[in-house]
Amino acid sequence: MNALPETRIGTAGWSYKDWDGVFYPPGMQRGKRHALEFLAQCFDVVEINTSFYGHIKPELAKLWVRKVAVNPKFMFTAKLHRSFTHSPIAVMEPTSAATIKPNDEDERLAREGLDALASTGKLGALLIQFPVSFKNTSLNREYLEQLLRQFIEFPRVVEVRHESWNNPETISYFTERNVAFCNIDQPLIGRSLEATEHVTSPVGYVRLHGRNYDQWFEAEKGADRYNYLYSEAELTGWKEKIERIAQKAEVTYVVANNHFEGKAGVNALQLKHMLSGQRVKATETLLQHYPALKSIADPIADDDDGLPLLSMSS
Repeated sequence: MNALPETRIGTAGWSYKDWDGVFYPPGMQRGKRHALEFLAQCFDVVEINTSFYGHIKPELAKLWVRKVAVNPKFMFTAKLHRSFTHSPIAVMEPTSAATIKPNDEDERLAREGLDALASTGKLGALLIQFPVSFKNTSLNREYLEQLLRQFIEFPRVVEVRHESWNNPETISYFTERNVAFCNIDQPLIGRSLEATEHVTSPVGYVRLHGRNYDQWFEAEKGADRYNYLYSEAELTGWKEKIERIAQKAEVTYVVANNHFEGKAGVNALQLKHMLSGQRVKATETLLQHYPALKSIADPIADDDDGLPLLSMSS
């Protein structure tokens, strides 16, 4: 049992082509088994990242909940659709209140999917993620205020990446509105937000993006940005921060976003072990691909029908 107040560790997303044969058995994503049936045996949370690119379909939300039933403690967090947080041409212009352009249909579809997930009791938080170009200006603060009211029925977490937000006024603002501040690890380039450990609501939230300085803004492929494996020493620094965050929050979500070739899974399992002091569960393929995990992790079991079973000791 975790000695900390409720702390859930997992990955950002679960469906990546380069996880086939690395996190999951080869060909699994084309077969009968669902990726979430494996993931839910290793972790207690996953952050839905497809909701950033396309709205959650209610029928898919219900399917996902059924697939994680192997772990009754499992929860989801979900990213808000990018129409609310990014300029439609963010690669060409900075994101600000003047360039973000959601419409009524975006709100209807976003709410439809989020409501479907929340109705199952499995939505732990809504992540509202802004890019580094979204700075702390009066216009942007006004837009954020409107957005927070728009989705007030969900536990809201705001991720800002520009250092201008890291001040007592922002922390007080978030606290007054019962909104969680997302503490992130990212390459410190220019005025990027440094590592923080703010707790401004009952929800504590941490996202680890990796520290791939060379590829962060110049990556030829999006996945290259997240090709980073944290060292044990780097994770130890975050372990200590997470422990302090968890002591102040009712529930803390820790999400590894360095997803390239399953590295998020590796680092999430290492953090889970560090924080709990117990051995963890991993897929057989992940243990084969990253054999160093064998010192802290045991393979999950399969039943006779080829479906994963949750070990009672996990």
